[in-house]
Amino acid sequence: MEQERGRLEKGYVQVYTGNCKGKTTAAMGLAFRAMGSGMKTYIGQFMKGQEYGELHSAEMVKPFITIEQYGRKELIHVTKPPRQEDVDMAQAGLSKARQAMSSGEYDIIVFDEILTAHFFQLVSVEDMLDVIKSKPENVEVVFTGRYAPKEVIEAADLVTEMVEVKHYYEKGVDARKGIER
Repeated sequence: MEQERGRLEKGYVQVYTGNCKGKTTAAMGLAFRAMGSGMKTYIGQFMKGQEYGELHSAEMVKPFITIEQYGRKELIHVTKPPRQEDVDMAQAGLSKARQAMSSGEYDIIVFDEILTAHFFQLVSVEDMLDVIKSKPENVEVVFTGRYAPKEVIEAADLVTEMVEVKHYYEKGVDARKGIER
């Protein structure tokens, strides 16, 4: 897939939050749209180490979309206070995503589930605000996850909240391969 590299003149800060599904999917859709314009996206997934369909999809569209995970392989049930292992993984991931953001290699940096990682005390509000302040002018930054703190909402340029109206989980439907995972 040979394509001329697109570049952003000005990048903004987007937040996808809320208690319904669709936050990561919206970020992936943005990455896919950007790829169609020759842009590259780095997605750092906080608290995720499991196999998800998007990992295989990203392999198919390299070098346009790169995904790295910063979590344990098993589904984690983070406690408050969190385990040091989880804090260390999140902080290492934050460092890697920040490096990708300043590398000049990517047009969009997605901090997937960083808002939920904050809720579980794996990253601080200050960490997220520092990402926003240090964002290069031509890089788009996206934060996803539940529980967006007001300080991040205020600092963002676009905030979308996914609101659950009805969900089939209520009927006992588990996460399905290719749909929710």
